[in-house]
Amino acid sequence: MTLALIAMILALLIPMYEAWQDDDIWQKMLAFASVATKASIILLVVSVLRDDWMLGVVGVIILSVGNAGLMLLAQILKRLNEV
Repeated sequence: MTLALIAMILALLIPMYEAWQDDDIWQKMLAFASVATKASIILLVVSVLRDDWMLGVVGVIILSVGNAGLMLLAQILKRLNEV
């Protein structure tokens, strides 16, 4: 199981590397959304392995609410750059 968690953490770093190379704000926001999604999936896996419901609830909240706020921030930044 630890090998699967290490693979998940390595997959977490791939979008950050791609966003670091590009200056487009949308690419960076999508990379952060991808990291948030992957981190919440990792949190859900850890919560199942530890049999901890509180961690699972936090992972579900991050999945359902976290990306919406990030995309709202990206829209605000896009509008500010247009003006």
